[in-house]
Amino acid sequence: MRRARLNAVLAAAVVAVGLAGVQPAVAAGPAGPVVATEAGPLRGAAAATTDQYLGVPFAAPPVGELRWQPPRPVARWTGVREATQLSARCVQKTTAVTSEDCLYLNVHTPKGAARGGRFPVMVWFHGGSLVSGMGGSYDPTAMVERGTVVVTVNYRLGALGFLAHPALAAADGSAGNYGLMDQQAALRWVQRNIGQFGGRADEVTIFGESAGGLSVLAHLAAPGSAGLFAGAISQSGAFNLKLQSLADAKTEGSALGAAAGCPDQTAQCLRSLPASALVAKQKTIVFLQTDGAVLPRSLDEAFRSGRFNQVPVVNGTTHDESTWFVAAWYELVGRQVTAENFVAGIQVMTGVSAETAGQAAQRYPLADYPSPAAALSAVATDASFACPALKLDGWLSPHVPTYAYEFDDRNAPQIFLPKVSFAYGAYHASELQYLFKLTNAVFPTALSAEQEALAMMMRRHWTDFAKSGRPAAEWPTFSAADQRMITYVPSATSVRGGFSADHRCDFWNGLG
Repeated sequence: MRRARLNAVLAAAVVAVGLAGVQPAVAAGPAGPVVATEAGPLRGAAAATTDQYLGVPFAAPPVGELRWQPPRPVARWTGVREATQLSARCVQKTTAVTSEDCLYLNVHTPKGAARGGRFPVMVWFHGGSLVSGMGGSYDPTAMVERGTVVVTVNYRLGALGFLAHPALAAADGSAGNYGLMDQQAALRWVQRNIGQFGGRADEVTIFGESAGGLSVLAHLAAPGSAGLFAGAISQSGAFNLKLQSLADAKTEGSALGAAAGCPDQTAQCLRSLPASALVAKQKTIVFLQTDGAVLPRSLDEAFRSGRFNQVPVVNGTTHDESTWFVAAWYELVGRQVTAENFVAGIQVMTGVSAETAGQAAQRYPLADYPSPAAALSAVATDASFACPALKLDGWLSPHVPTYAYEFDDRNAPQIFLPKVSFAYGAYHASELQYLFKLTNAVFPTALSAEQEALAMMMRRHWTDFAKSGRPAAEWPTFSAADQRMITYVPSATSVRGGFSADHRCDFWNGLG
């Protein structure tokens, strides 16, 4: 119950990231770089400092009988395929063009890399509650210029990507997690093809934010992802470590099938439904599930037991993750957080019992905050993001080099949501503009000179991690003894402890 209520709140806001426009294609003439792939040659486009190959198919279109099937190989093509336009995004609620035929990726390389380059590779999984977003919204040019090949990936979303249903169960009993299978197919494509683009298949780092960060954690736990990457970066991804059971997922899937127009609950009927009917009836968030095959155990169980793909990990959060969600759940829809509904708000935002919410309220006195909304944001940040991330650091660090961070630029431009009465601070997804040029920003805002310096540092850390498995010499590995981590602040980035006390993790992680 706690997880379901929390994730419903998260989804109410995160979907907004996927609603903005599409990155423009790069102009390409006859001289665009040509690269051979296993399915045929591609012609990309040359930008000022990079080469870009957009809309590259990595799996067959998952349509018709291939809807809710594991991704299948791409059919070979004849001639040179143009790779200068982004594909449609996967089906979702948006004003942009969508399609079930959406399993494409984009490869960004240093200029001329295909002529014998040997660069580490970074594969990006976008966020959006597993119901929205697209890889092409993230322009990684600034990281590519630091000597990496960056791949951004589309994967099936919502009911089309994660529906578990008894009629769709595979021969091994698994169902759902098709979007995660898509990500695995993209990683296998990278292993087979990235050398032709100047990338090193043995130096692949996966990274992602929010649902993309959760996806990264899922690949750490997924046996089928073993050997497909050498490092992992999860940004704000530890919010759903205890996964839904397959039985519960199938129950929800059956209910969705009936609501969408298939009372007989057959695979044939489900596959004949318009995608729009499924999207209209799906929840605002979908879950990964322990499906018996792709994810044989929940993430918390995998990490606690050490039964995961053991590679170096960077794991972190933003200081004020939940200002985004409090704004979306309250002020932006005409509700207010008040002293009178503060305890009830804690229940809504975290899913805890009334008794636990009352105990939490005592630990966050309203007098310590500029407003009840700011206090509720702190509660939800700590319960849903900060303390689960710290718990995850503790599980990972005995097994693999673990580098923890907190992004804490409390003046980060709010590029997704309108202003509200309280400060957004270092809100959920605020660090993305420091790593990428974002084409899904609703309110584009330039970084200040100090913020741009911080962005350069973060990009250096991310790409150095991809190159060496360590983000920076001054960044210590996390240990339970001192719990030191990097805190990213303009002009004052430092290594420090105290994260647990700052976020009251003794209380939250003591709840089990």
